[in-house]
Amino acid sequence: MAADRMLQFVGREQSYPDKRSAAERARDFNEIAERYAAPDADEQASRCSQCGVPYCSVHCPLHNHIPDWLRLTAEGRLREAYELSNATSTMPEICGRICPQDRLCEGNCVIEFSGHGAVTIGSVEKYITDTAWAEGWVEPLQPGRDTGQSVGIIGAGPAGLTAAEYMRVQGHEVHVYDRHDRAGGLLTYGIPGFKLEKDVVMRRIDRLAAGGIHFHLGFEVGGDATLDQLRQKHDAILIATGVYKAREINVPGNQAEGVIAALDYLIASNRKSFGDEVAAFDSGQLNAEGKHVVVIGGGDTAMDCVRTAVRQGAKSVKCLYRRDRENMPGSQREVSNAEEEGVEFVWLSAPEAFTADKTVKEVAVAGMRLGAPDASGRRSPELDPERKFDLPADMVIKALGFDPEELPHLFGSPDLSVTRWGTLRVDHQTMMTSLPGVFAAGDIVRGASLVVWGIRDGRDVSEQMSKWLKAKVKIEKRAA
Repeated sequence: MAADRMLQFVGREQSYPDKRSAAERARDFNEIAERYAAPDADEQASRCSQCGVPYCSVHCPLHNHIPDWLRLTAEGRLREAYELSNATSTMPEICGRICPQDRLCEGNCVIEFSGHGAVTIGSVEKYITDTAWAEGWVEPLQPGRDTGQSVGIIGAGPAGLTAAEYMRVQGHEVHVYDRHDRAGGLLTYGIPGFKLEKDVVMRRIDRLAAGGIHFHLGFEVGGDATLDQLRQKHDAILIATGVYKAREINVPGNQAEGVIAALDYLIASNRKSFGDEVAAFDSGQLNAEGKHVVVIGGGDTAMDCVRTAVRQGAKSVKCLYRRDRENMPGSQREVSNAEEEGVEFVWLSAPEAFTADKTVKEVAVAGMRLGAPDASGRRSPELDPERKFDLPADMVIKALGFDPEELPHLFGSPDLSVTRWGTLRVDHQTMMTSLPGVFAAGDIVRGASLVVWGIRDGRDVSEQMSKWLKAKVKIEKRAA
């Protein structure tokens, strides 16, 4: 893609003043340029060994036909490669950008096992799909023959959008309800623009809307309508809300000004990139510029926060994690990117208290060490009494993961059954909840997980909903 097109994306990445040096801006330009021009895509694809057991496909939640579309790419048959990639994924260019390939397909590449470095599967995937968009190969969504049935989908994230596409292709009328003013869920508001350009998300959503899917944005289920009212309106309902309730740190000073939730911080940053008015950002409350920033957590959300803080011009950025690097849940590639950008990782450390007058000034840190393995097999962190220290902090970002909200209460539906973790209880064969005709998929069932798993769940639940809707028609015909 032309350089001016890439520069356009660099300029739109964040709309607030760019505090990075020329060298840092050049680095980010090259990072984005890589997404739009992959001159070595055919070379990388040709490295695929076409092994007898495609471990890359096995370890992809979508079971994408990776060796096959790598072969087509190597042969220069990009349109066929795109079509094969698109056959199993509704968002291949998004997965190519944000999947932790080092833990999935690339981490299980036979070439990687041999010590010669994995085929860069994610880069090839986004290259062939970006090429498809540029060349006009991405066809409009074509609805199937009208079934006379309607489906309501609560949540416009990866699972909800994927199910909406499949259900519309089957000919159902599809309505998507989301409390935000833009569709996309965490794709839109939770993932920074330097990892996932918002144009990439919006063009997918525009395609769905052009295909006749109705989006009801700024819609609160439980406020604008109860779940029962939506059930009366639609033949089937899918709950795909994701999990948004931030986990808390129960230490003194937790409520001090300047101690903020990761999602609040990321949403503010992403809204600014759209050009929205964000009072909490403009006042400095959710802006890291000129501040000593401490991020607590070790997952991909924590990595998004530290890298965003660097781009906002933070004075220093440190990440506290209670385990060591080898036991970190986030992508090692993201950790390396953050280190290259100047983030300091303080391993085996946990906050004991936040010192503040009105706003946070310091984090009291307790050293940790790894003890015996817990039930999951990971070594449990425990206090190391020999290590205690303080870190200066003008902003503390809590990135400890997410739990489900209390949906039965929020939706005015006390009969909606949940597990002891607060996730929705479903029949894992039919993916139906305790309420007839109400299905659930994505993080609200499995807990906080990857985008690619949300897409997989959206694909699977659409198949189960289709079966149920066909059976419903037969029952109604017999009753008539």
